[in-house]
Amino acid sequence: MTESEIKSKVAKAVKLVREKKPLAPSITNTVTINFVANAQIAVGGSAAMVYLPDEGECIAKIGGAVYINAGTMFPVYEESLPRCVKACAKNNTPWVLDPVGLGIGSLRTKLVAGFKDFPPSIIRGNASEIIAVAKLWNVIEDAKSDGPKGVDTVDAVKDAENAAKALAKFIKGAVSVSGIEDFVTDGETSVYAKGGSHFMEKITGAGCSLGGVCAVYASVTDPFTAALTATQIYNVAGSRAEKLCRGPASFQEKFIDELYLATPEDVSENDFSICK
Repeated sequence: MTESEIKSKVAKAVKLVREKKPLAPSITNTVTINFVANAQIAVGGSAAMVYLPDEGECIAKIGGAVYINAGTMFPVYEESLPRCVKACAKNNTPWVLDPVGLGIGSLRTKLVAGFKDFPPSIIRGNASEIIAVAKLWNVIEDAKSDGPKGVDTVDAVKDAENAAKALAKFIKGAVSVSGIEDFVTDGETSVYAKGGSHFMEKITGAGCSLGGVCAVYASVTDPFTAALTATQIYNVAGSRAEKLCRGPASFQEKFIDELYLATPEDVSENDFSICK
């Protein structure tokens, strides 16, 4: 895709979400549920948070796309998550995976390993998480990483490029790697997106909520465009909120405002570069 084609698709995705208000339900990190829901609503979508097995199957039927975040594990998730992703596959419902904390405990690893058989449309994570999923699913052999370290990355975004491309090709979707500059790829077209704020590291849930917003856009467009649009609106809102805030608490408040205020043109024109 050319730069102009990408910009056109991003702008269209922002407009469609504002017009259609798609429902993008989540089974997500209990630490960040409020932030995820508010971010989804701010960009124009609709949110619903569940955790029971039958509810997971239900949202796979009624949602435009589903967001699954493995950040906080409960025993019921051993049933809820597999049933939800299987129902997504059955109903051809796109879903977004955020493999938060992969490597912490056996249940989390077991569940993420099982997702390989019912792959998501988008995977969003930090560099170490993306490399960890690629290694767990055996889609890449030469990735060297000691992470992730809890929920934090120990790798640079550049280090995850090959893993991200391999995963994107495997899932026939898109992978978004968050960092100082964000990397988004479908395995063929890859871009680095710029913007955001250092305050995103000072609040809980910036990455989690980004995954939820990816699901909102996945309800109306293809995985690559959805992942990039979510990344770009976050970069726009983050940059603007930083100029208006006094610290992390007011940043989060201003950030939600700026997600709401960003226009299709603001998002599509945010700085990015296509990788050769």
